[in-house]
Amino acid sequence: MPPLGELMGFAAALAGAGVVAGVLAGLFGIGGGAILVPVFYQVFGLLQVDEAVRMHLSVGTSLAIIVPTSLRSFMAHKKRGVVDLDLLRSWIFAVPLGVVAASLIAAHVSSAGLRAIFAVIAILVGLRMLFNRVTWRLGADLPPNPARAAVGGVIGLLSALMGIGGGVLNNTFMTLYGRPVHQAVATSSGVGVLISIPGLFGYLWAGWGAPGLPPFSTGYINWVAVALIIPITLLVAPLGVRLAHALDKRQLEIGFGLFMLLIAARFFYSLI
Repeated sequence: MPPLGELMGFAAALAGAGVVAGVLAGLFGIGGGAILVPVFYQVFGLLQVDEAVRMHLSVGTSLAIIVPTSLRSFMAHKKRGVVDLDLLRSWIFAVPLGVVAASLIAAHVSSAGLRAIFAVIAILVGLRMLFNRVTWRLGADLPPNPARAAVGGVIGLLSALMGIGGGVLNNTFMTLYGRPVHQAVATSSGVGVLISIPGLFGYLWAGWGAPGLPPFSTGYINWVAVALIIPITLLVAPLGVRLAHALDKRQLEIGFGLFMLLIAARFFYSLI
């Protein structure tokens, strides 16, 4: 067991990550998992959690935290009347099916494989954030089914493998088809709900009885981390919502894109 001082320091790091994750949940319509997963990976490493389950535990715990964060963010955005409820209704089966597929993959893929998946997607997300232009368009409106359902399934699959709420991926999809960025951000909070709830149960199942899990874990969910982070994210998520309707997001997107590239580099380094 590490010294008490180190544990307190990492508890403070977790709390700080919770603040950032909660603000990002409201600001970009994301669940904050892109922040939480790498922080959890480091903290669980300090606590000497078995490498074989460390990344799975980070992803699953992140999804558990995203459940209330996304719900709080979604309700705040819905009050402002900018959520595309029709899109969410059309994805009510497609997105969770993608999450179920991710849970099946997580039950069999190695920790290294899961880190590689996170790193590759993080690079793509980071580049999108850095080089995205509001003038880029694939169409005048969202495509109909079955293409729309297929996109929802892919968003659910990739997001659940990363432990994120799907906001970055959905923001990209909606804005490429001409939807206003504020509507995309608001709707993404609802997508986070569709991802995180089945993701929570999926990672509970995928890790049930797995060896090497730390105390207070059920499957790939660590309830100590959940209990520490959730109150913080719930407290600050509405602040992110207010910022989302008050700030020019371009500089924030650039900063977030650079962060994602750094995280990708960290995980690729761990694979060497």
